Amino acid sequence: MEEKKSSKYTLPLIVILAVLFIDQASKIWIKTNMEIGEEFSVLGDWFIIHFTENNGMAFGLEIAGEYGKLILSSFRIIAVALIGWYLFSLPKKGASNGLMVSGALIFAGAMGNIIDSVFYGQLFNESYYQVAEFLPKEGGYAPLLYGRVVDMLYFPLYEGFLPEWIPIWGGDYFVFFRPVFNIADSAITIGVISILLFHRNFFKEE
Repeated sequence: MEEKKSSKYTLPLIVILAVLFIDQASKIWIKTNMEIGEEFSVLGDWFIIHFTENNGMAFGLEIAGEYGKLILSSFRIIAVALIGWYLFSLPKKGASNGLMVSGALIFAGAMGNIIDSVFYGQLFNESYYQVAEFLPKEGGYAPLLYGRVVDMLYFPLYEGFLPEWIPIWGGDYFVFFRPVFNIADSAITIGVISILLFHRNFFKEE
């Protein structure tokens, strides 16, 4: 029985390692090959690699004040520790492989962005008006826990002026999808959507 439960960790562990590898490899490549604001097209005007850095939470939100970034990074670390602990406990509660994988995606995505926040300020110099170096001699651009999250995936599927007949926003310039994100964000989103669509009953029963 214990062996069966332990085997449930195998697939989630593979998912976590794969997401972390792809996420960090893509971010390091972007940091060491592009300047902030630089971009190139992958699929016409619909899929663009656009290098930007997120100093706060999703969609550029930030916690104000001198210690705002420190509070945010610390919160992320605590949140990821709790997610990891809960993920580890799921097999004992009879969770399905699908739920375990969904949890692994959320955990890996959160961990991927934490690595940026905690370490990137020490590992790289600035990307403004230059391509950053890995482990620069002069040191990194920020103290530990004050790093910025690297984003690069941009899908402007529609860009133009909205029809005048649309209430409130009619005639406004509109871009869909405007946010720039990364592999870690994608993993979190997929994991959350999967849980909401396919695994809600598990939490109701629990």
